[in-house]
Amino acid sequence: MRALWTAASGMKTQQLNIDTISNNLANVNTTSYKKQKVEFKDLLYVTLRRNNLVEGEGSPVNLQVGHGVMASSTSRSFMTGSLERTENTFDLAIDGEGFFAIEGPNGDIFYTRDGNLKLSVMDNEMKLVTADGYTVLSDFDDEIIFEEGMQNINITENGLIVAEDQEGELQEIATLKLVKFVNPEGLESIGRNLYKSTTASGEKIAMEDEGRTSSILQGYLETSNVQVVDEMVRLITAQRAYEISSKAIQTSDEMLSTANNLKR
Repeated sequence: MRALWTAASGMKTQQLNIDTISNNLANVNTTSYKKQKVEFKDLLYVTLRRNNLVEGEGSPVNLQVGHGVMASSTSRSFMTGSLERTENTFDLAIDGEGFFAIEGPNGDIFYTRDGNLKLSVMDNEMKLVTADGYTVLSDFDDEIIFEEGMQNINITENGLIVAEDQEGELQEIATLKLVKFVNPEGLESIGRNLYKSTTASGEKIAMEDEGRTSSILQGYLETSNVQVVDEMVRLITAQRAYEISSKAIQTSDEMLSTANNLKR
């Protein structure tokens, strides 16, 4: 009975939909988290009768029946979240498109919008890193190092890092690297607020000063772009769709039971 398998596919996809919504709600307070949405498409159709329109007579439409639904992809919305003021020197938010470039412990390059950065002490120097200790890269793909005694660190909207040395003179330390992608939805999320480039996302495009449309705000963090009310509405809709699919399975089972009892 087709209805059993069709309704079962609906329950499976709605379960995945609820899993995705639950992940969005769980990350409502995650810095720079970008919400996801499951996209669906219908499955194969069986053509029971084809159209047979000849010289204006006959049936102009097909008689077809589908076999349910399947999840085709999970799209991620990179809409900018709200900006929260923290007053911390190394809290940075990207106002607009773009990602910070991060080097992992194995030399892999990752990308993030999480600007909750820290200083890692190394001998008499300090290195700019993420909360997990991954290296933040400059526009020359180098580490960003602060010498001992650096103070009054200021980061401009273009990402230029300026600090005072021990003699009180201003020193240009480095410029933060910002990159963008033709198709950011094609980035692979690997957790910890990090993304990895893929063939679908395309190669990274460095955002130079002349063509940079985004700005870096010091003392701010970008919050999650999850809207709790919207997610709750989607959760209720998914729950109702799951319930009606289960009802279709029960109805199909009752119909089969009735058919089996006809000869009694």
